Amino acid sequence: MTASEPVSRLQWSTPPLALVTAGVGGIVLALAAVFTGDAPSRLLVGLAAILLLVLTAVGLRQRPRITIVPGQRPVLVVRGLLGAAEYPRERILRARVVSFRRLGRKSPNLEIDVEHDGEDRLLIFGRWDLGVHPQDVLDALVAHGLATH
Repeated sequence: MTASEPVSRLQWSTPPLALVTAGVGGIVLALAAVFTGDAPSRLLVGLAAILLLVLTAVGLRQRPRITIVPGQRPVLVVRGLLGAAEYPRERILRARVVSFRRLGRKSPNLEIDVEHDGEDRLLIFGRWDLGVHPQDVLDALVAHGLATH
């Protein structure tokens, strides 16, 4: 999304191709573990296969990760492992993009502070969760009145 494009996208999640790639990688590693000759290799490759398959399942379970429901009273819907949570504007305390240095490069994250069941909760989303740069999602939140700059 460029700066001149209107904010029209209302759902963000891990790209399907990334999840398919992780799933196929998990299957390939599981097959490699079966045909590996020694026990330590079988254990390590099998654990890597399980981790990739779990990552794929979690990514599929949480689709779409963030949804904006527009209207008179817009709502932010965030899906997690246990289901979806809805946050109207009055329950969103703050939203911002914060960059951290990781492995020699900056990694932007979208941080959203919300009030959830009477407690403050910090939700953090990276590019893997959203499929786009976190600033694009923040711009959409601002455009729909769910956050301020």
